[in-house]
Amino acid sequence: MSAATTIAPAQPDSAKSFLLQRAQPAMTGLIDGSLSTLAPIFAVALATHRPQYAFFAGLATAIGAGVSMAFSEGLSDNGELTGRGNAYLRGSITGAGTFLGGILHTLPFLIPQYRAALIVAIVVIAFELTTLAWIRSRFFGNGFLRSFASVALAGAIIAAVSAALGGAAG
Repeated sequence: MSAATTIAPAQPDSAKSFLLQRAQPAMTGLIDGSLSTLAPIFAVALATHRPQYAFFAGLATAIGAGVSMAFSEGLSDNGELTGRGNAYLRGSITGAGTFLGGILHTLPFLIPQYRAALIVAIVVIAFELTTLAWIRSRFFGNGFLRSFASVALAGAIIAAVSAALGGAAG
């Protein structure tokens, strides 16, 4: 048995481990952060027309969702039975991804002009959804268009709910 023979089978396991232990937790966090934080941010923005209120709602939501997802992922599986790796590392990756996904479309609400903040936030969301679709197609073998349609549908549902709630309150 040559050295090349013993090394070759380890590569698929290494790639699978990377997907299970790093890419999948990051993707879960990014999707959760990008989508779950839309409703409170936009409901507040549409209800109040005050970007700074939407910013603080988004900041609180991104932090809360990041902490929640970190603990959820870290406590859901110790990694020994499933091969998903260290629970603390997976939880940290998921929590950081969730925070990042939530804070990106929160930052535009630092712009004091309501319409400008809303437009920039929508552009950032389009970038986030495109990036999520690319990551899904790159690492998980899903087609880009199918991935984009999936995340865009989820975003559209959440946007409709938050617009309805924000409109009803404002």
